[in-house]
Amino acid sequence: MRRLQGGTIVADQHQGKPRKLRTSVKGPLMFSAFWAVVAFVAVLIFASGGSARTPRFDLAFTAAGIAFIVTLVIAAMLSMSYKENAEHLGKGSGVNLSSAPKRSPHAGPGHGFGARGPQNPPASGDGADGTPQP
Repeated sequence: MRRLQGGTIVADQHQGKPRKLRTSVKGPLMFSAFWAVVAFVAVLIFASGGSARTPRFDLAFTAAGIAFIVTLVIAAMLSMSYKENAEHLGKGSGVNLSSAPKRSPHAGPGHGFGARGPQNPPASGDGADGTPQP
């Protein structure tokens, strides 16, 4: 991709060299043609209502044309909305690469979820606060 003076981004095209797959027209056309053939065959089989009746070529061609146009428009919109990531996004070491649990600097001992409680639980017969029960 190349940026012109006005800020417009254009695809890199060189005379005599084949285009990249993303900027080529052949990929979306083949994609649309595939789905048109699938729609044609499916409608030809299922719209006739069985093998005893004549196939409905009119409906099959209509479905193939609709499938071709719709998938071509979707592929064109997706290719137009494609945008490269900024260079600064691919640099750096990432955030929180370690899977070790992190302690919050604001949390004191014994606060928050998963905080460490007393190491020695009260013995049987002791109260919840560690005082002996009568």
